[in-house]
Amino acid sequence: MKNSISEQSFYIESEEEDDEHLEKHENEEEGNESDFSNEDNNDDETNRPNSLTSAWPQSYRQSMDLYSNVPSPSLHFLGTPSLSRLGSSFFGSSLIRRHTPEVLPSLHKPLILPAEEEKAPYRRSSHGLIPPLHPRKSSIKKIPDIERPSKDAHGLPISHQSTYGQAVVNGMNVLCGVGLLSTPYAVKEGGWAGLSILFIFGILSFYTGMLLRYCLDSQPGLETYPDIGQAAFGTMGRIVISIILYVELYASCVEYMILEGDNLSAIFPNAHLSLGGFELDARHLFVLIATLAILPTVWLRDLSVLSYISVGGVIASILVVLCLYWAGLVDHVGFESKETILNLPTLPVAIGLYGFCYSGHAVFPNIYTSLADRSQFPAVLLTSFGLVTLLYGGTAVLGYLMFGDSAESQFTLNLPKELMVSKVAVWTTVVNPFTKFALTLSPVAMSLEELLPSKHTKSHLYPILIRTALTISTVVVGLAVPFFGLVMALIGSLLTMLVTLILPCVCFLRILKGKTSRLQVTICVLIITVGTASALVGSYSALSKIIQSMI
Repeated sequence: MKNSISEQSFYIESEEEDDEHLEKHENEEEGNESDFSNEDNNDDETNRPNSLTSAWPQSYRQSMDLYSNVPSPSLHFLGTPSLSRLGSSFFGSSLIRRHTPEVLPSLHKPLILPAEEEKAPYRRSSHGLIPPLHPRKSSIKKIPDIERPSKDAHGLPISHQSTYGQAVVNGMNVLCGVGLLSTPYAVKEGGWAGLSILFIFGILSFYTGMLLRYCLDSQPGLETYPDIGQAAFGTMGRIVISIILYVELYASCVEYMILEGDNLSAIFPNAHLSLGGFELDARHLFVLIATLAILPTVWLRDLSVLSYISVGGVIASILVVLCLYWAGLVDHVGFESKETILNLPTLPVAIGLYGFCYSGHAVFPNIYTSLADRSQFPAVLLTSFGLVTLLYGGTAVLGYLMFGDSAESQFTLNLPKELMVSKVAVWTTVVNPFTKFALTLSPVAMSLEELLPSKHTKSHLYPILIRTALTISTVVVGLAVPFFGLVMALIGSLLTMLVTLILPCVCFLRILKGKTSRLQVTICVLIITVGTASALVGSYSALSKIIQSMI
């Protein structure tokens, strides 16, 4: 699993050699500079790729690549990253082959550059499902593809090698999460007719995922969701969108803590502990134990080993669903006729739960820019959404048929404890967050570490303190608001609606203003309206129920 020097050298190209290439080309192209107008050269600095190099957050691409991908393991604790972090990957190799700006001095130079790196193509645009748009004219001189540096706007090396299959796995790994456990509960809250919301959100989310591709292709240098926000609304847009994305990730970590407490206390309901006069019940006790087990993984700076294991997230989700099917079809658990067609009073909660199922847009730009053949992105997106929607829909239908109005916020809590498949499902659910938590929290931690004064950037202590504080805070929030389904509904209504439906349309209309068709504008306005209405109604309903439950 270790990387050889030759593998590392793929990404340690000589800076001097790059400079020689660029200087040589500039000399050849001096006579052609008149092709570019003065107006282009005076473009707003916030919309130019090189302005992305100084804007916060700089760690977004690297941290989200680890969150959504599967590299080969190579780990060390917080400190200066080593060259071993540039390991090859099993699925989606191109997404995590990056490094932080402070590393990779030119220590080694390969004798022969790999063909993939020499011929790495520059951004290609291929639009198939939506009417084509004319890209903005760039103020950057055109450079032949073979001489374009394979680096993004932040100076990090980019490889365009992900295949169709790798991209689909990465997409499903992001989309297929703990929301799967709550789909039967969502049907209970919204009724059978409410299940149509899941498929409507799936269609709208697919379309907005395509819009993100248009935004990325609108000008060179855009690689991530925050880059799109900056291209649309300047530095403030980048910061606001980044904060929304990080809050969504933080809230997901809170959900992991609630999930651990609920499922472990269901396995060992009589567990308790007395400490200095304080009595800890099963749920509080197991949340604290889970925190102690998770903390060492949070302190890791190179999380590639966890990212490698996290591909099991897709497998774990499928396994839990298979356990549900086995319990229902083989062990004949439940299956009573249910007559609830539409449950209007609690339908807003179902809206939030269904919305949470499609919270993957934060990493779709990363998946797109890593594809070797970007014309495959519509198929990648369609396959990922199609498979995940079938998984969600099948689980929702079967789970509600089995448990009906007694469905819990996690269907694992409804499974009979004496069945072997129930034990497999519950323990799979319990173990999965141990690999996901650190990967989910890491982007938040790395963004805060960027704000440290320069004199503390090399310190081991401050990153550990930041990550420990974030983990403890998720425990406090999870214990204070221990309502898995309602917290998920709040996240889905407020944050996911923004990230998945509203912001992609707003950024698309802003960046490509005047270049969109009337149909595109109409669809975007419709999606923004649906997203805003869902966010307002769903957030109010979820917050009201949380407050009522705490009183």
